[in-house]
Amino acid sequence: MKIVLVAGARPNFVKIAPILKEMRKHQSLRPILVHTGQHYDEALSERFFSDLDIQEPDVKLGVGSGSHAVQTAEVLRRIEPVLEQARPDLVLVVGDVNSTLAAALAAAKLGIRVGHVEAGLRSNDRTMPEEINRLLVDTISDLLFVTEVSGRHNLLREGIPLEKIHMVGNVMIDALESCRKQWERSDIRQRLGLLRTSDYALLTLHRPSNVDSADALTRLLQPLSVLANELPIILPVHPRVQPHLEGRRDLMWRKMGATGALPSSGIICIEPLGYLDCLALMSGARMVLTDSGGIQEETTILKVPCLTLRETTERPVTVSHGTNRVIGTDPARIVREGLHALSHPPAPQAPPPLWDGQSATRIVKILLGEIDLRAQPSVSAAAHDATLTPKHTPEGAPTHGAAA
Repeated sequence: MKIVLVAGARPNFVKIAPILKEMRKHQSLRPILVHTGQHYDEALSERFFSDLDIQEPDVKLGVGSGSHAVQTAEVLRRIEPVLEQARPDLVLVVGDVNSTLAAALAAAKLGIRVGHVEAGLRSNDRTMPEEINRLLVDTISDLLFVTEVSGRHNLLREGIPLEKIHMVGNVMIDALESCRKQWERSDIRQRLGLLRTSDYALLTLHRPSNVDSADALTRLLQPLSVLANELPIILPVHPRVQPHLEGRRDLMWRKMGATGALPSSGIICIEPLGYLDCLALMSGARMVLTDSGGIQEETTILKVPCLTLRETTERPVTVSHGTNRVIGTDPARIVREGLHALSHPPAPQAPPPLWDGQSATRIVKILLGEIDLRAQPSVSAAAHDATLTPKHTPEGAPTHGAAA
């Protein structure tokens, strides 16, 4: 069976790595890796490939950055001849980026079956480009691999036939667990000048709604600066975000390997991190503040308090079963929630169903026709209800797909 796997942005690499590794154990599978080049930093992209031990891509499309329309159109234009020549049995896409949509659409128009890993996630916020991508990709996919029970519920509600839906768990956790020994050996703390006993928080920002407007960015950084009086907040700067942060007086910049200890307060900007260093820094943080989807999942497994700086989440299981709270961007609430997370960290919980590091194995077995996880009886109605009903906390629990 010939399968084209498509990755474009760094989160895609994390999801593709365990699937590709599992496929290579089976002689009957012939994976072809296509890298669309939808990223903002070639060197960092290559570092993710190295960290995740991913082979050199079979095809590089070299699309580069651009508007949503430009990226989607370029991937469509460049991947079509690749698919026409390869004639795969399946195109497997992951996540919700523009490359995901374009590759799925190109395959569907050529009559090639499409599999979508991370299907069914919904924020119910159609102002997010990723939400549009999710909806469209799931509509044209033949195999929908679901990470959490809310995804199955969403797909059934949208009229997707049950026989297309497979509850497999989360390949992001496969990657995290398979690399655990490597990221636990990372020396990122020493390179940043963090003492062994130093407390710190980790901040990641990249959503256009948070960073592209100077007013929105200032409104966000003001309460974060208040929290940074309690402990330093480390901000690895996404390449796309750097121009929006340069020259701001409420930020400090630190080069990796600089002499002296890290300052004990303030928001400290550093260069982008590779996958292993990012996990290592995340695992030791007192709390994580983010607008990322994947980090909500990783902190759930690492049992680190996570505050999501968005009004919605497409990953409600990270609230019901994890350490995540969706708090929005109201300045007063950011301060309240941050101080509360520091003084009252959430109690550890059992991980979400099937987040056990074996998701890629399930996906490959389904592709080989060895198992059928469509009904998934082990994920009971009770588990489904728990996933859709997040726990209560002092400010009131976020509802499914929204902040409180």
